[in-house]
Amino acid sequence: MQGMYLSNPTQPVTHSSNPNLASRLWQISLIGLTLTLLWDASGLDLWVMTQLGSAHGFALQHNWWLETVLHQGARQLAGVLLALLALMVWRPLGFFRRLPRHQRIEMLLGTLLALALVSSAKHHSLTSCPWDLELFGGVAQYRSHWAWGVSDGGPGKCFPGGHASAAFAFLALPLSLLASQHAADRRFGWWCLAAVLLAGGVLGATQTLRGAHFPSHNLWTALICWAAALFNHLICRAITKKLR
Repeated sequence: MQGMYLSNPTQPVTHSSNPNLASRLWQISLIGLTLTLLWDASGLDLWVMTQLGSAHGFALQHNWWLETVLHQGARQLAGVLLALLALMVWRPLGFFRRLPRHQRIEMLLGTLLALALVSSAKHHSLTSCPWDLELFGGVAQYRSHWAWGVSDGGPGKCFPGGHASAAFAFLALPLSLLASQHAADRRFGWWCLAAVLLAGGVLGATQTLRGAHFPSHNLWTALICWAAALFNHLICRAITKKLR
């Protein structure tokens, strides 16, 4: 078991004892949660969608760039990246060759956990997408996604945002790098974090412009994926310590 989890027993463990790391991670978590709760409380979700759509639907729903490139194409690209990440666990290339196997496993498991959590939440959600609302030519009535157990009369299964998770699920990668004891890895981790957040923001905005998701759906997706990455990191770190 130890041989499988650690690719090189002589390689130093990459988790840092940097006391500032935990503080920064909690700050990021608190800021993200606060902003999301404030957005939820503002009631701006419906206002944003009324600026983008009408009783005839959403003009950008079938826009080629949004639907074909940034939705279908990005989803396929995310699948390829996930497959490559799995490959890096067993056959690391380039930058990944510097990382011990336990760290590469952590990245993969954190990504898979985030995808599973978002998918499960969507499957059990009674919240319908904006384009399913009567306001925009559908049949559903607007209900808050916190109205648990209350159907809006539509197909549901729209909360949180699934497409944004194609990027946000990869938050497990920068988080693992930020915990490295190597300064170069930590610097790259911050750049990687910015890239994942930017990509998730773009994919989330894509679906909002198309009428598929309220902005809050994508914000909660980011928080779920971040929480999954943090939980996964703590579990993997505990296992690593036991195997040393």
